[in-house]
Amino acid sequence: MATNGQTAVGVTVPDTKLARDATDLVRTATTDLVYHHSRRVFWFGSLQGRNRGLSFDPELLYIGAMFHDLGLNEQFRGSGRRFEVDSADEARRFLQGHGVPEDSIRRVWTAIALHTTPGVPEFMEPEVALVTAGVEYDVLGIGYDDISDADRAEITALHPRPDFKRHILRAFTEGIAPKPETTFGNVKADVLERFVPGCQRANFVDVIEHSAWPE
Repeated sequence: MATNGQTAVGVTVPDTKLARDATDLVRTATTDLVYHHSRRVFWFGSLQGRNRGLSFDPELLYIGAMFHDLGLNEQFRGSGRRFEVDSADEARRFLQGHGVPEDSIRRVWTAIALHTTPGVPEFMEPEVALVTAGVEYDVLGIGYDDISDADRAEITALHPRPDFKRHILRAFTEGIAPKPETTFGNVKADVLERFVPGCQRANFVDVIEHSAWPE
């Protein structure tokens, strides 16, 4: 099994106490699917950072990658909040418990909270941009040819993705179906519309037209 301190494609997983504790927490708290996906997000995000010439903190990127889907877990399904926010808040609690400076916590929180909000993170701090870049690469295949076949194969050998598309869509559905209202205005509404029978997304125009304003 891959560990902290391991190097692949010229990128080393941070081997600090903070990163090791994050690995242990996420490995214990999540499924194999989410764990392996989160590790791939770190590597793919790091490579995209290299491709874009960005200078970033690998430790913060790693924490953002590892925690970004934690909010899909069952204990958060009654929270009434977006799973991204639940994930970000868990990362914040973890980082505060390790005495991490507030600016670093803010970067990680923002990276996680915005990772399903396309068109915004790419213009923010590198750690914010690269968590999204890693997620978009692994889930959506955005920028697929930016990373070589050999590098892609080396990463997926460490963290395989068998039938990943079907399994990650199921994980998304299970994580957010109990709180469909949290998908208003974001990409996860597509998941519920496709996989939850009878689910209809809220419509922005309807909200405006049916608001309490009389005119």
